[in-house]
Amino acid sequence: MSPEATSEWHTVTVQIPFASEKHALIAKSSIEVDPELQPHAVKRAMLVEGNVLHAEFTTLTIRLARLTVNAFLENVALVVRTIEHFGTEAEQRHS
Repeated sequence: MSPEATSEWHTVTVQIPFASEKHALIAKSSIEVDPELQPHAVKRAMLVEGNVLHAEFTTLTIRLARLTVNAFLENVALVVRTIEHFGTEAEQRHS
């Protein structure tokens, strides 16, 4: 059943600003490789505009929306910590 077919679907949009577009693209590509665990109940769309990562989640229940967004934010936090730890060092090696 598509999200348009029922009014029971819930949509949450999150916008995460990064220091640069490059960092936003790293976050997007790091997170999008993992598929949603319940693709029949959770739809995810991500895009980068400038330095902002936009993520939209459409879920069958509010509880799934909360769980999905929480997991997404944990992934974003991990990517940010990794960029902070390795980003400058890695960029200096490639310069």
